[in-house]
Amino acid sequence: MTRRENEKKPFRLEHWMKIALLMGCYDVIAVSLAYFLALMLRFDFRYTSIPTLYLGAWQRFALIYAALCIVTFIAFGLYKTIWRFASFPELARVTAASLLTSLLHALATLLFYTRMPISYYAFGTILQLVFVLGIRFSYRFVLFLLNRSAKRGSDRIMLIGAGSAGQMILRDVNAGRSNGRVVCIIDDNSNKWGRYIENVRVYGGRDSILEAAERYGVTKIFLAIPSASMAERRDIISICNETGCEIKNLPGMYQFFTGQLTASALRNVSIEDLLGRDPIKPDMQEVFDFINGKTVLVTGGGGSIGSELCRQIAGHDPKRLIIFDIYENNAYDIQLELKNKYPKLDLVVLIGSVRDSRRIYQVFSDYRPEIVYHAAAHKHVPLMEDSPCEAIKNNAIGTYKTAYAAMMNGCERFVLISTDKAVNPTNIMGASKRLCEMVIQSFDAKIKAGKASEIPKLYLHRDRSYAELAGGEKALGEIRTEFVAVRFGNVLGSNGSVVPIFKRQIERGGPVTVTHPDIIRYFMTVPEAVSLVMLAGTYAHGGEIFVLDMGSPVKIDTLARNLIRMSGLKPDVDIKIEYIGLRPGEKLYEEKLMAEEGLRTTDNKLIHIGCPIAFDVDRFLAELGELVEVAYRNDESIRDYVERIVPTYHPTYNGQRILPDPVVIEEPKTQTAAKAEAAVSAV
Repeated sequence: MTRRENEKKPFRLEHWMKIALLMGCYDVIAVSLAYFLALMLRFDFRYTSIPTLYLGAWQRFALIYAALCIVTFIAFGLYKTIWRFASFPELARVTAASLLTSLLHALATLLFYTRMPISYYAFGTILQLVFVLGIRFSYRFVLFLLNRSAKRGSDRIMLIGAGSAGQMILRDVNAGRSNGRVVCIIDDNSNKWGRYIENVRVYGGRDSILEAAERYGVTKIFLAIPSASMAERRDIISICNETGCEIKNLPGMYQFFTGQLTASALRNVSIEDLLGRDPIKPDMQEVFDFINGKTVLVTGGGGSIGSELCRQIAGHDPKRLIIFDIYENNAYDIQLELKNKYPKLDLVVLIGSVRDSRRIYQVFSDYRPEIVYHAAAHKHVPLMEDSPCEAIKNNAIGTYKTAYAAMMNGCERFVLISTDKAVNPTNIMGASKRLCEMVIQSFDAKIKAGKASEIPKLYLHRDRSYAELAGGEKALGEIRTEFVAVRFGNVLGSNGSVVPIFKRQIERGGPVTVTHPDIIRYFMTVPEAVSLVMLAGTYAHGGEIFVLDMGSPVKIDTLARNLIRMSGLKPDVDIKIEYIGLRPGEKLYEEKLMAEEGLRTTDNKLIHIGCPIAFDVDRFLAELGELVEVAYRNDESIRDYVERIVPTYHPTYNGQRILPDPVVIEEPKTQTAAKAEAAVSAV
């Protein structure tokens, strides 16, 4: 040991020790004074009237009793309590310690001194309890008064929910741990109306929210209704939005059951609260049993959907998880996250493109994944309209190459992640995803017919074919891969989602840009989307398109206005909303199924299977080969080829069908036209 380590640190009296010493000195005076005042009360506050016998007994026993009280209070922990947080447990301990010492006082005086008047014992016990309790709880009371005084100009809070959760939030606010004070409470239980909780009135039910907000000058609304259904919460939030107040919501039942319910646990109301339906919570045990002990590949594993797939898969003991992505930063982020959380996970992170047939085949050949979730895709509608060939190369042809490599290397299940934009597509991105669906349906049809060898080998490297690499026709005869697609709507919080864009625009002070006042979209959360994708892997028998019943569609204009209101601002007053027009390839509404497709219900009533639309598989595969050549020579007329292959594709631009550029025929200019042209040129 070093010399410095041998030296003992000088003793230092901590702050709480100083408080405890002062409290002990006070208690010595308080308990002695309590019984002296009891004597004075007994004899009408006439000191000369007190018999010498009684006064002498009190004098001889006062210091002994004070020491006894100090020892007892130490045993009950009354000098180590943080009294600013004192509550019922502390009240019980102080009361018990005081009553015990009063009982010992009575026994000692009877046994060793003299019998004192009964009123002496009674008044002494009461006064001692008042003195001991008073000093300890006065600190909290003073803090309460100071906080209440300081909050006169701060936030005025409406609390919705007069149950246990609401009471816990109310106490937390009153304790000064929130910048505001609760001025009224709303609850649908009419039995509570007009009554008070901690001096705050329960004003009425949800129908009284607007009236109460105006009457009390409410600036913030706290929702403390963890057990309410999604529909009830949506209705209440819709009313609250009309007040223009900032709204904060309790995340759920977890904090309520764990006792961690505080004002700081409240979060801003998210747009998920306004979806109008309860979250999809399927039983995932079957999924996890299916994944357990298998090698799983996730293409596009660094994206919003792909990364959530990786998180859920990693938590349920796969034999190996392979993340394949072209963007190294996203792949690296999810790699670090999973390694930190699951250090024993056999994790492989590979960089590459699904468009590179050699690379994707190498991955399948080296690792032999049994389950593939194909999430790699270009998804941005306007950008793909400007680069249509890239959408076809990456989405349609990339899916084809990945599916072929999976088929040739013994993959059991191939799950394609599709979109509702594939239904009657008006943009090249949606059309490319419809091509992806047709690809996996074609593969499934050929495999089931025992004709996998007829699937064209669409690759650009002419040296070796997939069939040669995998063992030729023998390998093709042993294929058992099942191909399915999963179709869902817009994902809240995903890369490119409209909600984060709106939030950033609100933070900048606006304007919030909406393409069209009547545009609607279906929404779902990332966990819901991932659950559906994973369920597809277990429900699959090949060729299905799984569809989620996403409830009612959401009007984007309403969504933007609700986000502004939930930020405590007023649409078109504090934050301006601008309508910028439909973007290239965008339509007013999305559909979940084509008219020709029927629905079959699965065990989960909100997850359906769309019956495949019949099409000529051989013709499709032949035309797809031609589309590959068109895409790789970057032919600007690629939309015409796609429209021929995908009959439901009707390209539009800003809501209008895209027509070929008109042929301009030069005509002789009139004198007036010539003058106008000259005037424009001069300007």
